[in-house]
Amino acid sequence: MKRALTVAVAVIVGCASEPGAVAQTPAELGIQTYAGLTITGSVGTVYSVEYVTDLARSNNPSAWRCLEYLQLPASPYLWADKSAPATGRRFYRAREFPAPTNMVFIPPGTFRMGSPTNEVDRRDNEGLQTDVIISRGFWMGKYEVTQGEYLAVMGFDPTPFHGPTNGPVMSVYWEWATNYCAALTTREREAGRIAPNSVYRLPTEAEWEYACRAWTSTRFSYGDDPGYTNFTNYATGGPAPVGQKLPNRWGLHDMHGNVWEWCQESPYTYPGGIALDPLGPRTAGWYHVVRGGRFGYPADCRSASRFFCDDDWDWLTGFRAVLAPGQQ
Repeated sequence: MKRALTVAVAVIVGCASEPGAVAQTPAELGIQTYAGLTITGSVGTVYSVEYVTDLARSNNPSAWRCLEYLQLPASPYLWADKSAPATGRRFYRAREFPAPTNMVFIPPGTFRMGSPTNEVDRRDNEGLQTDVIISRGFWMGKYEVTQGEYLAVMGFDPTPFHGPTNGPVMSVYWEWATNYCAALTTREREAGRIAPNSVYRLPTEAEWEYACRAWTSTRFSYGDDPGYTNFTNYATGGPAPVGQKLPNRWGLHDMHGNVWEWCQESPYTYPGGIALDPLGPRTAGWYHVVRGGRFGYPADCRSASRFFCDDDWDWLTGFRAVLAPGQQ
């Protein structure tokens, strides 16, 4: 059973049923005995790794489901499907995925969530420190969602005083932030720019802190700065247009300061030890976590700082969105 399949340049496409390993022939589709795919392409490029369960539907773009976004670490690279069911078959492809507008790819990795007990200006809710594994890469907004972006998707802007359209949207209830993400998901799916199961959503707390730290363990992504002498290089002195200050090493702006940013979860206590992709509870109509701090309060802007806020709390709440595969 061999059939040519049009995919991204220099990508091998395959099919799998049971675990194992067999060589593939380039640019052709065939049954293999391992659940995975050999990808040949540009190292460092992000690919969308996708599958269908029915070969006859492979020419239908809406049939493909995204398993993960993969930044190619080597070429060729043997990718394995860790989620493959024990029975049935999946046919795979990998296609080059251009960066969505104003989004940055965050690779998988590990980090220590929370703050040590001796961190300057630490609060009790920043522990127990937990070693977190982020198992899959994701896209994250380079900037906080702006007033112009929110207006374009939702048709209104809740910001109490309207400044430039590239200022962060503010006074956003948690539910409004999730509604924005849902509406953006629908728009981008209908335009064919993301897979039918990919979603825009709020980051988890773990994803937010991991992205903020960018592989650092200091108070801020740029260092400990106990006297806040370099703080204004990275944080604004008031609600300001996004992207005016220096980014962290992953290219994310305004992770420290500007406005609070909503996360998915309601308040919870870190478990300590080791956690894989931790996700706290989501209780609608109650309290949720905000991150990043706000202008004028440097201690609140540390990488580990977290606040628990009523869903309609404070006019200085905004958010940034994440793009990731959803349910299969």
